[in-house]
Amino acid sequence: MTLVNVRKHALTIETTLRELGPAPAVPLRMAAAMAVVANPYAGRYEPDLLPFMAELRGLGRLLAEDLVAALGGPGAVEVYGKAAIVGLDGEIEHGAVWHEAGGWAMREVLGQPKAMVPANKAVAGAGYRLMVPVHHTRASYVRSHFNGMEIGLQDAPRAGEILFALVMGTGGRPNPRLGGLQMADVKGDDGQR
Repeated sequence: MTLVNVRKHALTIETTLRELGPAPAVPLRMAAAMAVVANPYAGRYEPDLLPFMAELRGLGRLLAEDLVAALGGPGAVEVYGKAAIVGLDGEIEHGAVWHEAGGWAMREVLGQPKAMVPANKAVAGAGYRLMVPVHHTRASYVRSHFNGMEIGLQDAPRAGEILFALVMGTGGRPNPRLGGLQMADVKGDDGQR
């Protein structure tokens, strides 16, 4: 019997054509892939969450592949992040299983970038919206790529569900001008600088 039972999944794509200044040469595309899964531990304490985390790798891979395809291939992706919204009959630790499963999947599909995958999680009711932080896939300190995307679905998560999300994007903020580490200076060896 599988621990991962998906009720629905969704893909959201946002394209930013301009902010206040000049239009970027290439519009910024941000995408979120989300899946609503029955929480196998809703309403009870479970000391061993590792089997659920292990089974979620397949779902993570599916969502990561959807995002990469929607954004034009692995080479088009410059930022990533992940999130979970746990329904009210669950606990925050039920969403934390996504740290390994979702992060592993994105790294696998993107060719093993080194930067930590930023994350957010919450326990909330259906329709809750959550900001997912993102940053550069190869170097966490590329300031121009600190950004975020809002995720959520109107009917999820129900009390006994979890909404898992992965976010990827094709670049940093439009018209960045706050200094810091530039993409051209990324070493890529440690995922930091």
